[in-house]
Amino acid sequence: MNMKKPRSIRELSAAGYRVLSVKEEMRKNLIGMITRGEQLFPGIIGFDDTVVPQVENAILSGQDIILLGERGQAKTRMIRSLVRFLDEEVPAIAGCEINDNPYKPICKKCRGKIAKKGDRAEISWIPREQRYGEKLATPDTTIADIIGEVDPIRVAEGRYLSDELTMHYGLVPRTNRGIFCINELPDMAEKIQVGLFNILEERDVQIRGYKVRLPLDMCIVASANPEDYTNRGRIITPLRDRYGSQIRTHYPRTLEDEIEIMEMEKTTFDDGLHQTMVPQFIKEIVAEITRQARGSSDISQRSGVSVRVSISNYENILSNAIRRGIRLDEKEVAARICDLPLLIASTKGKIELESGEEEMEEQVIERLIRNAVQATFNRYFNVHDFDGLLERFKNGLRVEVSESMSSEDYVRLANEVEGLSEAMARLEAGEKPATMASALEFVLEGLHLNKRLNKERVAGKIHYQV
Repeated sequence: MNMKKPRSIRELSAAGYRVLSVKEEMRKNLIGMITRGEQLFPGIIGFDDTVVPQVENAILSGQDIILLGERGQAKTRMIRSLVRFLDEEVPAIAGCEINDNPYKPICKKCRGKIAKKGDRAEISWIPREQRYGEKLATPDTTIADIIGEVDPIRVAEGRYLSDELTMHYGLVPRTNRGIFCINELPDMAEKIQVGLFNILEERDVQIRGYKVRLPLDMCIVASANPEDYTNRGRIITPLRDRYGSQIRTHYPRTLEDEIEIMEMEKTTFDDGLHQTMVPQFIKEIVAEITRQARGSSDISQRSGVSVRVSISNYENILSNAIRRGIRLDEKEVAARICDLPLLIASTKGKIELESGEEEMEEQVIERLIRNAVQATFNRYFNVHDFDGLLERFKNGLRVEVSESMSSEDYVRLANEVEGLSEAMARLEAGEKPATMASALEFVLEGLHLNKRLNKERVAGKIHYQV
């Protein structure tokens, strides 16, 4: 194509531009990206060997797609990423509401424009971001929202009801030559789902009984939660049959993936006042809380436990470390075990109990936190590693910790109690007081949860003893 962008159908034709269908376009660009070794879905973690190959196959096959999975499994992000497989921009007849192909216009207004101006008709270039449409399906969604409706203003201007130009196009026609997504498809009323039949199979729309056919060019994708099939609604069978691929998403399958998502998605504020550190074992505890929740019989697994639980908990444990640093006037702060009870606030509301008894929610979350700390501790240590330290506790050693205790006080404690420094070294706590304080609390709490130490709360302080 010439360096100067064509501005009319004549110039476009002279430049030898070939208009591809949306699915041809996506297929071409996918093949190019695979050939060049590019990352296909940046920001999507843990799907490389499961979901991504299925999406690739669906695009290569030219199929419409349903992504099926519980909440917080990156379904919407995955769908929005499909825009990357569209060309950077494509030509359309200037001023067209439905992005008409300059060579084959389908709307009456554009056909009239071509009849009048021929190949001198102007074109515009549409960027890929404007070729994506999305609708959150709700029970009150109407055919007018999706397909279109008669515009009473256009009728009032003097047009006949039978005139195609009286139509106001809905979201689907306005996304012609692009990708249209319906989120939470089962929430859409069944009679509205029926209205999608022609779009998915015959690729056209029907509005108010007009004798008009609009052969749309688009890729239709949808997301759905399996819970919706039995609770709030369902995808009717004939509609599901029209989708080429139904792809199951999933939660992160490793702690490493969960932690990577936490790090990537957390909200950060660079105030320049505090250096915030999160030891690896604390990150693992935060991720393990979510993992424990996904396996808990107390929590409804039908609705799922979103990765947003991990993200919100991670943000809260960071903010509590900063809050402590402000009060203690410490510039270097690290998340500690004593911060974990504050995660109840960021976990509540994101899980659904099987019993439905909300008053039990805090108890369930507290149990998840304890189990997560113990599981993480047992990955790092064997309790027999602390036989020497435990012997000193049996001889009367008593250790006191608290949220208001400075990091330097923890360092002095670690130096005074033989056996603590060696354990902290295994945790790679380093020489920074803040991370040493975090490691010391982790060791003591791990021994308590493994029933080697007793724990007593007194006036906001915690005492560990035998």
